Amino acid sequence: MSNKLQITYKKSAIGYNKRQKATIKALGFRKLNQTVIHDNTPVIRGMINRVSHLVEVMEEEE
Repeated sequence: MSNKLQITYKKSAIGYNKRQKATIKALGFRKLNQTVIHDNTPVIRGMINRVSHLVEVMEEEE
C-alpha cells in the first residue's frame, strides 16, 4: 500500500447534499478537474468513500 493518494475532482457537487459539498471542500478542492495529493490515512480514505462518485483516486508510488 502506497503512502500517497492522488485525488482528482471529476464531477460537480451541485445538487448533492451539504455534507458532500463540505467533504469536497475539506479535501482541498476549489475547481473541477483539480488534483490534490494526500497521505493515505483512514481519515482521508473515509472522506473519499463519502464522495467516491465525484472523485477519481490513484495511488502514487514513492
